Amino acid sequence: MPVDFKDYYTVLGVPREASEDVIKKAFRKLARQYHPDIAKDKKNAEEKFKEINEANEVLSDPAKRRKYDELGANWQTDGHGPPPGAQPRGWSAAHGREDQEVHFGGTGFSDFFEQFFGGGQRGTNYDDLFRQAQRGHRAGDNPEYAEPGVEVEGDILVTLDEVMHGSLRTISLRRVDPRTGEAASETFQVRIPPGAQEGRRIRVPGKGGAGRGGAPAGNLYLRVRLAAHPDFRCQQADLYHDLELAPWEAVLGAQVVVPTPTGSVKVRIPPGTNNGHQLRVRGQGLPTGADGARGDLYVVVTVQMPAALTAEERALWEKLSQTSRFNPRAL
Repeated sequence: MPVDFKDYYTVLGVPREASEDVIKKAFRKLARQYHPDIAKDKKNAEEKFKEINEANEVLSDPAKRRKYDELGANWQTDGHGPPPGAQPRGWSAAHGREDQEVHFGGTGFSDFFEQFFGGGQRGTNYDDLFRQAQRGHRAGDNPEYAEPGVEVEGDILVTLDEVMHGSLRTISLRRVDPRTGEAASETFQVRIPPGAQEGRRIRVPGKGGAGRGGAPAGNLYLRVRLAAHPDFRCQQADLYHDLELAPWEAVLGAQVVVPTPTGSVKVRIPPGTNNGHQLRVRGQGLPTGADGARGDLYVVVTVQMPAALTAEERALWEKLSQTSRFNPRAL
């Protein structure tokens, strides 16, 4: 089934030759604008936020970006369908047969992403297949021997708010038989548990491929992909926040307000704080489990220099250079 091509560079509003830093800044700007927590039109903002995250997911990853750029060069002129030689989704090498194509809805990712950058492929338990083949041989040439359904995998985009509090997501699954073109759809709910970390697989029993000969259906596994956040980076249950300081704040010390997933806290910047220094705020990260424990928040200091100076500011810097005894090259 053809899918629409996604122009991720247009989504982020950057040129194809944009640097990693330009892509990062474009994402942060758009993510702040369309974040569902602050947008007035939450429904439309949520869809736009997902689109922005998907574009950032691909373009911020060098391997995915390279694959995407190569894909764009081979894309069909009408902008639809996979490039030559692409394998259709849902193909299973087991028994040399073709399974149904599977299309997800409600996972936060488009069909385009699922097909070329997501999970989407079906897992195969070869021990089970061997036993099934044995049963098939014992049953003679009967093609209806019992065969459990294959597993189906996909990605699900999860926000930090969902990691904090958990959620119920409505997922739709559309199966298309590539031989007949017949389609069947179903909708069900999936629970995102608090503390769900990047890469965790959420098992949905019986929502995989259909079994044969009375055998049970396979399972659906949704792999958690954390939505990029404009304020935080995640490492398991710990969060990292980049804090920009003026030179005098780093030298003299300061008290600044930094965001957390549940609000904001005041952080004391010690005098003489160096660029790259990390300040630990205990218990302000993500949940680690059902016991209420949380990881930590690390505030990473970035000292910013003024890009332009007034005449008065330049005079003050010149006076400081003449009176200060500090020499970093003498250390």
